[in-house]
Amino acid sequence: MYTGEKVRLREYRKEDISLALQFINDSEVKKFLVPGIPYPYTLEDEIKWYEELSANKDHYSFAIETLEEKKYIGGCGIHKVDWKNRVVEVGIFIGDKNYWNKGYGTDAMRILIRFIFEQMNINKIKLNVYEFNPRAVRCYEKCGFKKEGTLRQEIYRDGKYYDQYIMSILREEYYNNPNF
Repeated sequence: MYTGEKVRLREYRKEDISLALQFINDSEVKKFLVPGIPYPYTLEDEIKWYEELSANKDHYSFAIETLEEKKYIGGCGIHKVDWKNRVVEVGIFIGDKNYWNKGYGTDAMRILIRFIFEQMNINKIKLNVYEFNPRAVRCYEKCGFKKEGTLRQEIYRDGKYYDQYIMSILREEYYNNPNF
């Protein structure tokens, strides 16, 4: 559907369900998800999520697929669409750890940003990220996001409280960014 240098964003397919379930139940992947899923997802949970995808008008989900192998490696989505104020919230995850730290997430996020500003006519994209996920913070900064604020000790993980950062990019920043 929407193509970058390394990945394409496409629709979710039934054949993605088992791998998506494996990704979402991996403790390393799960740790970074906002707002976090502290319990294992069941196959029934994942099937229900998949079946409700098209029915939800304020949530748009994309599978992330590599261009070379056409392999499903994660997902991203647009959440909480505020049409009046032209603001959306986004989320992304690369579930296949073989593709971490190789630019696949950054490429997917750039495609998602381009889609939101150029196709949806949105003014602001925002997201939340935990302080213990510096890889994601770097990705978002490369894509033009700026930190707007910090929710101090917002999340409890692995015996410690951590901050959550609120980051955003505005339409005018996108159009003035030479990386796009």
